[in-house]
Amino acid sequence: MASILNKYISKHRSITELHDELKKLMKEYKSLTTRDLFIYASDFVKGANPNINISLCQDDFYIFQDMLREENFSTIDVYLETPGGSGESAEEIAKFLHNKFKEVNFVIAGEAKSAGTILTLSGDNILMTETGSLGPIDAQIKIGRSVVSAYDYKNWIDEKRFEAQKYNRLNPLDAIIVSQISPGEIKKVINALEFAKDLVIDWLVTYKFKNWTTTETRKIEVTDEIKKERATEVANELTNQTKLRTHGRSLKIDDLRKWLKIEKIDDDKKLSEIVYSIKTVIRLIFDQSSTFKLFLCGDNKIMRTFAASNQPIGLPPVGQKAKTPKNIEIALNCPKCGQEHKIIAYLNKDYKPQHNTKSNVTDKDTFICNNCGFELDLKPIKNDLELKLKTKIFF
Repeated sequence: MASILNKYISKHRSITELHDELKKLMKEYKSLTTRDLFIYASDFVKGANPNINISLCQDDFYIFQDMLREENFSTIDVYLETPGGSGESAEEIAKFLHNKFKEVNFVIAGEAKSAGTILTLSGDNILMTETGSLGPIDAQIKIGRSVVSAYDYKNWIDEKRFEAQKYNRLNPLDAIIVSQISPGEIKKVINALEFAKDLVIDWLVTYKFKNWTTTETRKIEVTDEIKKERATEVANELTNQTKLRTHGRSLKIDDLRKWLKIEKIDDDKKLSEIVYSIKTVIRLIFDQSSTFKLFLCGDNKIMRTFAASNQPIGLPPVGQKAKTPKNIEIALNCPKCGQEHKIIAYLNKDYKPQHNTKSNVTDKDTFICNNCGFELDLKPIKNDLELKLKTKIFF
């Protein structure tokens, strides 16, 4: 892994070159496996910012559907990196993929947690590297102002119920907390937990176990009942927070092979080189740009980006009229290195210099820091200014 990272760092590739490299690697993947690859990846580092949502959500389903609905290949491999999110959105994506393609496989080289694990378990096949990990499928639900584990919440309520029955009382603090819990909240928690388990059981039986005809050791014929028993065992294990201890627990390929047949990518030298390279290039794209979600399939690419805080200079105070300026100066600090920059936004295309060779803004409205090379999408800033000024602007 280190040698792959060093290979790319030493070449000092631009963002554009990294995206070109990612497309090349995807073509190499298809050439080797004969299967097309769809990349869906989120930046866990930027996800620490409460204003950036990297979770799997319904909008992601719409992007999957839009990018893949006209594709005519029969098999799709999905490279997946996500911290999780909406189980309902995972269900929508899985249904769409299986209705569209005859075979759906998932490639895990990073983390695919929570709803990402649920989605992965809908695959006909799962391919993992030694660095790849799934996690508990316990639903995360919002109670009040906090997002909590459905399993932990239900387990705590059950403990307090048992304690009240045994001792005929609760300590004052627990009593206050319990008094604020409504039956509707408890039902919501139970339904969320059971929903995740039901999805996994149904998908494992329908897809992952569809070609499982005999047991591996005893060569016993596998019935639908055996498939459901194994699927239920897997679902119960993946929702057993008492055993797994934490929702963020990483389950590696050796952990999962106790219950599931998973293809180890590292056993194929050529394939592992490609997949690890894909993982590395994605990390570099996230590190060097404002992108926090990446969708890529063939020549189709959609990126979700954030806008750095900016301070326009030269706008009149709110409520005060002023002559419309020809341009606006924007103060911008690079989100990566902190270097201060000033960008000019023009209110009329005719005012924009035609031969500004020193500009660090590209014709695609992206800013490139001349100190560290970080690339920032200026479209959110542009949209915000256009709303305020009620006119188009040009960088």
